[in-house]
Amino acid sequence: MKRIAARWLPAALWAALIFFLSSRQTLPEPPGPLGWDKLQHALGYAAGGFLLARAAGVRGRGMWIAIALGLLYGASDEVHQVFVPGRNSDVHDWLADATGVLAGVFIQRFFTLRRGRGGNGAAHRTAEASAT
Repeated sequence: MKRIAARWLPAALWAALIFFLSSRQTLPEPPGPLGWDKLQHALGYAAGGFLLARAAGVRGRGMWIAIALGLLYGASDEVHQVFVPGRNSDVHDWLADATGVLAGVFIQRFFTLRRGRGGNGAAHRTAEASAT
């Protein structure tokens, strides 16, 4: 039970942080021509996708569970913002969230599968080299 809690705690803390930030009437934005708002959404949800995939796993259904949870949380966050004075809901924000979730899940999947395939990277390469 402790292992499950330890795996899911970072994702739960991420969700709490997103909820807190979404409850704020305004968030600081640095000046610039870039779509900083969408970049914030994508980066924030990439972190969430990474943590959700870490918790749910990246093999089999785990990856799809992480994606579904991230997409649903992003949608619920946009609905939540409708009720916050000074904030609004935007499908483009959700698309940025979704892009971030997918990126985060696939980054976690890449690192997990790479680590799982090679085990200890240096030792594995040394064993392969001596076998040839």
